[in-house]
Amino acid sequence: MSINTESDVTADLQIGPTSLGAVRLFVAAGGTEIPMDFTPEEAEEIAEELRVAAMAARKVKPARRS
Repeated sequence: MSINTESDVTADLQIGPTSLGAVRLFVAAGGTEIPMDFTPEEAEEIAEELRVAAMAARKVKPARRS
């Protein structure tokens, strides 16, 4: 599976600070839970990557489905 492959899998995403000063992304899907901890600096880099990807996605014209 790649970033451009569609899927019917659904997941829950939670984002918040931890008591140890990290930023946690917590993904739960199909009985699997994945906690991912980042430093505040890493979280800011991820946020910037999300902003850039959102700007690029706005420029994409979706293909028509028959």
